[in-house]
Amino acid sequence: MSFMYCVPTSFLEERAATNDASSESIASSPKRDTMSSFLPDSSCYELLTIIGHGFEELMTVNLARYKPSGEYVTVRRINLEACTNEMVTFLQGELHVSKLFNHPNIVPYKATFIADNELWVVTSFMAYGSAKDLICTHFMDGMSELAIAYILQGVLKALDYIHHMGYVHRSVKASHILISVDGKVYLSGLRSNLSMINHGQRLRVVHDFPKYSIKVLPWLSPEVLQQNLQGYDAKSDIYSVGITACELANGHVPFKDMPATQMLLEKLNGTVPCLLDTTTIPAEELTMKTSRSCANSGIGEGMAVSNVRAANGESTLHPYHRTFSPHFHHFVEQCLQRNSDLRSVEVLKGPYPP
Repeated sequence: MSFMYCVPTSFLEERAATNDASSESIASSPKRDTMSSFLPDSSCYELLTIIGHGFEELMTVNLARYKPSGEYVTVRRINLEACTNEMVTFLQGELHVSKLFNHPNIVPYKATFIADNELWVVTSFMAYGSAKDLICTHFMDGMSELAIAYILQGVLKALDYIHHMGYVHRSVKASHILISVDGKVYLSGLRSNLSMINHGQRLRVVHDFPKYSIKVLPWLSPEVLQQNLQGYDAKSDIYSVGITACELANGHVPFKDMPATQMLLEKLNGTVPCLLDTTTIPAEELTMKTSRSCANSGIGEGMAVSNVRAANGESTLHPYHRTFSPHFHHFVEQCLQRNSDLRSVEVLKGPYPP
């Protein structure tokens, strides 16, 4: 049985059930039916707590309540007065893509409009936050293989759709994977999407380097970072999926805190990250060591939870004293091939054993 298809689709749902240029052009009327029921009027939204910032610190993310229905939503407010013309064009591209895409695993935009020189983007509130939030709060040593497989299943479906629409995502990472209260997985990060369609023709490769991508460098493929005449295509996203799989499994992204130049050299020289477990860590290094996290998020058991515990309730095993399946290792190896031609697009339909 393959790594992906052994996952019950109700996995996260069951876990969740147990736990409580011009204003007109940048906010033009949306195409999606999901947006028609949410009014483009700031007075209809009660802004609650701030839950994040982004886009060069020009964006504030609020939990909000939609007054007509009482539904909780997320509101991203971007200060347009502080944006350069290039930034405004960048945002226009995101809104265009959000109206073009319609897939159950891509975050839907409920409303977009201008309010007091701010661009407001309203989306569903994701009660479990992002996969990165789960790592930081509950799975600091990495998630279980079952949870990762379920999450990646939704991501791969979204990417397959995006690629068929003629786009490259270019920003696949744990913080762009959102999980709703009923356990559904959504891919966000549409701002970095790039069309491979030019004058009605699909391009073989593109050469554009993602703007405002400093924080995304660890996830970008060697060919995107290299910026040579050979360019890159949608297979660069497959590399990012492999890095994200390592991020979810190990509790941190590969190449973390590495200077950008060194990271580039490592990737170009073929350094391939791996899943950290008993098959990749020398036995002498798997000494007795307390895990950084013994928490259960209610979505799935972390590796540390299944370990033997000491009298004080903490794990007495090395946090990576675990063994992932050969199928999972093979999936990551397929994604992280240095030569993009060797990355099979079949992984988007689910990783298969060799």
